[in-house]
Amino acid sequence: MKKLALVVALTGSLIGLSACGAATEDDAAASGEKKVLKMGTSADFAPFESMDTSGEIVGFDIDLAKYVADELGYTLDIEDMKFDGLIGALQTKRVDMVLAGMSATDERDKNVDFSTEYHSSGEMFLTVKDSDIQSVEDLEGKTVAVQLGTIQEEGAKKLQEQVDFELKPVDSAMILVQELLANRVDVAYLDQAVGKGFMEEQDLAGFEDTSSSSPGMAIAFPEGSELIDDVDAVLAEMEESGKLQELKDKWLKED
Repeated sequence: MKKLALVVALTGSLIGLSACGAATEDDAAASGEKKVLKMGTSADFAPFESMDTSGEIVGFDIDLAKYVADELGYTLDIEDMKFDGLIGALQTKRVDMVLAGMSATDERDKNVDFSTEYHSSGEMFLTVKDSDIQSVEDLEGKTVAVQLGTIQEEGAKKLQEQVDFELKPVDSAMILVQELLANRVDVAYLDQAVGKGFMEEQDLAGFEDTSSSSPGMAIAFPEGSELIDDVDAVLAEMEESGKLQELKDKWLKED
């Protein structure tokens, strides 16, 4: 009888433990915990992404990423890194996607996949106020700074085939402006939306690059990512509803 009672007790305990385990899994599902979506960016590219005074990363791309993540049921986790390391982070699947004002060039498309384009700014040349550089032809013999790994670096190399100038690649957009203000370079070549922000903040001058047309900005993913179709659907909905334009009105200085 004692043995029978022990077996019954053990069986009851196992059933109880099993029920507890099942309840725990059910509770986790019922809690609505979201999966994490890891995003890479380079927070030196205002108004698309930059650090505010509290150390929080803010900007157009950040608001866009938050909206996309929320619509798809993810918690967004943002990792800041150098721009020229973002493609590698996608290839090694260190991040699930990249929003960093990145243009969807053919060269990059060989290594990653892109969403539909969400914005196009064009490029510009930034100078100090008293500069005599007012056209591409005036770049002759000058020193032009660009950010490493950007479409502006690629574009400047093509321009060198037409105009003889020295190219100085640097790590970030902030350093571009520092080099310009310190007279270590004559011109900074960068995205128009970013350049206009620096013109206002630092009392600089500049002019649009009309020599070429660059592809628009898009969200980058590891090749074959299952997220692309879902993200494209959210971008289409944002375009139709006016939400995308709302973010542009909030962050971008558009003519």
